[in-house]
Amino acid sequence: MELSISSSSCPCVSLTTAKYGGHSISSRNSHPLYQACTASLNASSFTCPAYSASARLRIRTVPFASAPSPGRGRITACSQVGAAGSEPVSSKIYMFRDAVWRFLRPHTIRGTALGSTALVARALIENPELIRWSLLYKALSGVLALICGNGFIVGINQIYDIGIDKVNKPYLPIAAGDLSVKSAWLLVLAFAVVGLVIVGMNFGSLITSLYCLGLILGTIYSVPPFRLKRYPVAAFLIIATVRGFLLNFGVYYATRAALGLTFEWSAPVAFITTFVTIFALVIAITKDLPDVEGDRKFQISTLATKLGVRNIACLGSGLLMINYVGAVLAAVYMPQAFRIGLMIPAHTILAIALAYQAWILEKANYSKEAILGYYRFIWNLFYAEYAVFPFI
Repeated sequence: MELSISSSSCPCVSLTTAKYGGHSISSRNSHPLYQACTASLNASSFTCPAYSASARLRIRTVPFASAPSPGRGRITACSQVGAAGSEPVSSKIYMFRDAVWRFLRPHTIRGTALGSTALVARALIENPELIRWSLLYKALSGVLALICGNGFIVGINQIYDIGIDKVNKPYLPIAAGDLSVKSAWLLVLAFAVVGLVIVGMNFGSLITSLYCLGLILGTIYSVPPFRLKRYPVAAFLIIATVRGFLLNFGVYYATRAALGLTFEWSAPVAFITTFVTIFALVIAITKDLPDVEGDRKFQISTLATKLGVRNIACLGSGLLMINYVGAVLAAVYMPQAFRIGLMIPAHTILAIALAYQAWILEKANYSKEAILGYYRFIWNLFYAEYAVFPFI
């Protein structure tokens, strides 16, 4: 347990508890540490000598999506002094910044940034004689545009999923009341405008058209009357297209154009585009596993609600295994295109790790905590593939 008190005009007490004594965050009301802290930080009795006003407790637990460390949560108690409803500007800025970061869904940002960086690196490794420092600005602006596009898509989804998120993901900023709908709209519109301006000014008509297509697909995925996320096949195709084909083809095309080269498929780029498109399909399938309760309540039809959590987890694991077997076979049958010494061992290790994680999920009888761990692990495999890709 870690307890820290920060000195400011709004004193804050932060408590971080690890999973302890068999208790998890979901059962925090019965947790001995939680009871002790609740008793000692009672809102009516906790006062600070430097302030005459009693402290008001703000208690929030933050699960995986905001605090990725497994089995950890955070409880914060903040005293708010002075006139009712008044807060220091620094505190408001911090809270808004935290809400915006959660609004961006950090695990998706990492995937987008790592994927684009890996593809740029691959194009540069293939053409080292064309590397110039002047390309750095263009590369960074491209990554920023992709992050803006990512922010638009995940943001607009949260705006139209408030009711569902209050059940499935109450830690998200709009559902938690940390970000107003008006502020969320301003953010997503800003993301769209900034992204389009960057792409339009730097990357030509084809990439701008593909970027617009990605924004349109992200919009019809979430926004009525289309709301294609209600239909499993359409939802899977949109996610696989945006995160699979559009990202990989678009970044590689733009990088070669910046190097003054015409586009041509190389075996590694064709491999990663196919691999990640299938992987994105798996993410699209498994992302609904922790959300079955809310999806059923709001009549959102997903494969998880129709076929059950266990069947979908097995399907996702099976598709990923096919991916890894395909990677090994590609190295065996095209040794001139791939580095066998890296391609085969890396994908064999990742396949074994996946099998072990699937075994853990089965052993845990598909509990909510185990499902979240499984989904988190799938994203880690996604990151690992892009980390290996430039060197295969």
